[in-house]
Amino acid sequence: MTMANDATPVASRASVSESNRSRILQHLYHNGISSRAQIAKALDLTPAAITKITARLIEAGVIEETGDIEGSKNRRSIGLKLDTTRFHIIGIKFARSLVQIGVFDLCGNALGLENLPTVYDDTIDDTVAIIHRRVSELLADDPSIVAVGMAVPGPYLRNEGRTAVVSGMQGWRKINFIDEFSSAFRVPVFIEQDARSGALAHYLFDPAVHTEENLAYYLIGEGVGLGVIENGRLINGFLGAATEIGHISIDVNGRPCDCGNVGCLERYCSTPAIHDMLIDDGDVVRGAADMTHADAARALFVKAREGDERARDTVRRIGRYVGYGCLTIFNGFNPRNIIIGDIVAEAGPLLLDEVRRTVDERSIPEINDTTSITLSTLSADAAVSGAAAVAVTQFLERPSMFFDVS
Repeated sequence: MTMANDATPVASRASVSESNRSRILQHLYHNGISSRAQIAKALDLTPAAITKITARLIEAGVIEETGDIEGSKNRRSIGLKLDTTRFHIIGIKFARSLVQIGVFDLCGNALGLENLPTVYDDTIDDTVAIIHRRVSELLADDPSIVAVGMAVPGPYLRNEGRTAVVSGMQGWRKINFIDEFSSAFRVPVFIEQDARSGALAHYLFDPAVHTEENLAYYLIGEGVGLGVIENGRLINGFLGAATEIGHISIDVNGRPCDCGNVGCLERYCSTPAIHDMLIDDGDVVRGAADMTHADAARALFVKAREGDERARDTVRRIGRYVGYGCLTIFNGFNPRNIIIGDIVAEAGPLLLDEVRRTVDERSIPEINDTTSITLSTLSADAAVSGAAAVAVTQFLERPSMFFDVS
């Protein structure tokens, strides 16, 4: 092993340096403008170390000086901030029939969003080819893009690179995301389960819960998923298939699911389940059979907002099922915040009121009293901005992957 002059292994010293760079970037990302002295105190590093590391980061263009700020004892200090606009990230959300691509800055601000054509089982390969082409075009047009993040349906087997179950669209199971994309572009690609991506999006980008270390993102769209951040870290599980709330049964004699179970939550409140409800009862949303899952659900929500009582009753019914999921989240993970997102969250306050009513009736009071349940307020869909958040997390944790700090 090559050794440094002080007999410390070079690899070990490099690891420490990378860790300290990461800690400084994360401090500036979460706390905003800070002086060198403030960073040193917060991170328990020497002023000399901070000066050396920040000089390299300034030279690399990652952070910049902002001018004088007020320091301790009313002394003036030079502020530092992370340049969150210089580096861009591509985020890609894979749902069953929906694929969305966006370009974001490091704060999750969308610089461009596009929906690909609706995906069907027999067009998945075409969609994959379109993604290759569009990402290559975006990279050619914008040299400041440094990474691609992908949010894929769960249960995602992270070591294998594939999704184990995609209810109603099993063709996605044959796509190995690692083999297909990990080395396809000039920038690194990072892949995460969609609901966990959404949790990261709120952790990084949502001012209402920003840096909150105990939160759950409850994704209810074409599928139902959950991402949980516990003490600042995602819960993944052994294979990467933890927190798959959509495949927890709420009715042991219920509807069969593609996962092999019966009565899965996903079969009662996802957009395909809502679509089935509307087709079975053709009077709530006329013509629902000719719509996509998402369009049928949104048509229902519009009618409910307009005051149609049958539509409102249907939304309340969906809200009860969503509430049953919240109870499982309460008892299984006890997060501080539950954030409901994706297409079904567009039902709005009527849905949320029913969720809360269900939880009030069935939950342990002490847990209920200390857990907030809200609808996502991110400007972009949390899964696509979450795909970007997956890459931003890597940017903050492994900075030397993205710029020269030698």
